[in-house]
Amino acid sequence: MKPPPNGPPPVPPAPSEGVLIRAENGDVVTWDETGLTLRLSDSVLADLRQRLPLPTPRAEARALGDIDAWNLRDQDGWLLFDARLDPALGTRAYRRAHAGGDILAAAPGPLLALLALGGQRRAGFSPRRPAFPHHILAPGDDIGAVGLEGTARAEATARLQHLPWSTRESLIAEALLSDRLAEARALPLFLCRAETDASASIDALPSGLAFANLLTAIDSGIAAARSLGTRLRIPAIALDFGLEDRASDAPALARGLRRLMARLEAELIRRDIERPVFLLTAESGTARDTTHPAIAAHAELSWQPGPHRLTIAAPGYMFEQTAFGRPTDTARARMARMDAFALTEALARRDWFCPTFLLAEATERQIRVTAQSMGPLTLSDALDAGPACGFRLSQTEARITAVTLAPDDPRALILTTDRPATGGLLHYAHGADPAPGRAGLPPNRGGVRDDWQAPGPEGGPPLHRWALPSLLRIWGAA
Repeated sequence: MKPPPNGPPPVPPAPSEGVLIRAENGDVVTWDETGLTLRLSDSVLADLRQRLPLPTPRAEARALGDIDAWNLRDQDGWLLFDARLDPALGTRAYRRAHAGGDILAAAPGPLLALLALGGQRRAGFSPRRPAFPHHILAPGDDIGAVGLEGTARAEATARLQHLPWSTRESLIAEALLSDRLAEARALPLFLCRAETDASASIDALPSGLAFANLLTAIDSGIAAARSLGTRLRIPAIALDFGLEDRASDAPALARGLRRLMARLEAELIRRDIERPVFLLTAESGTARDTTHPAIAAHAELSWQPGPHRLTIAAPGYMFEQTAFGRPTDTARARMARMDAFALTEALARRDWFCPTFLLAEATERQIRVTAQSMGPLTLSDALDAGPACGFRLSQTEARITAVTLAPDDPRALILTTDRPATGGLLHYAHGADPAPGRAGLPPNRGGVRDDWQAPGPEGGPPLHRWALPSLLRIWGAA
């Protein structure tokens, strides 16, 4: 069509369809005379199917993506199949919900929950995915394994999902699964979640968001286990609250931790779940704070835990800290390995306890220190505790000049002093001079352990059962 000699050009006919947004793999938003068309990814559609009350379509092999899977079969809302997803594990059975979501290991037995409750230090994680990613899971609420950190209320869900990073709980599960794999034992599913908040005292913790969200995580675990056709079991709940408390003295903090364990046990009984093992790392302070009441409170709990299944896996001074008093990634892995050793023994109803000093008796220029220990005591300066092996005196002018093993008792030490020390206080891994801003091992550290040892994770130094921090009155010998 030619334009008129002195008029505007003709208007071309309007298109009847087009593309508004285009991606490398195709058109995302298109339009035509009837409206807009939005093309959603398979993962988004799967998520919508899980959240909306839509009829569940029969899952097909292509829904699994580009994986080497075979022997597909349907069972109670799940697509079960065999696959080789982890070369280290070989061929195993897996499952995926018809409604979508992450692929899970089709594991035998109950769903095992490893939980933690405490202050903000527990919310740390290492920036790598867990080994055994199809066995180590979190509630499928898109929160992750470190919870909401006291910022909001969580909602219960029956879904399970993979973890994008490694928390201490997932590292414990990883250690347990590694041991079971080496022994050709079954590899169960683990549900991991830590809940923390900014509670300022042990009395405030049970009424805070962390406690409420931990109960929600337990309810999510119950629902998830039911969807898998099994039950929830909670082998352990770790308690990580001490330095955060700025209101309680040592006896009040110890009483509060016992009440917290009793409250958690009551909540589990209401849900028909047996009592768990409570895991604790004995507080050793930080570079800035070497006399916090939590150190003495945990020392009291080591020999007076009440009627609870409390297991103290290790003293905190054997693990490196950042300048802010939080465990490093390497320390977190070592802490989890000690947790796993302690939990394995506790679940088998076998003893696990670190050397614990119970009695200090003075003679003329000697102090005899008697310990409860699973093996003979050993003196070691591997942690650079110095010639006094982490012991120091207060409320007396006496000074320690030597530390030796008692010749007549493998679970006792002889501390030589420059003058009588009766009536003073004997500190072990407690009350050292602060060193603010320093990273590494805390100033409170000791040089006494028993004869147990195990390989450290990732080729690190060996692990030992070091003695727990203590504070003892020195009595005159009978």
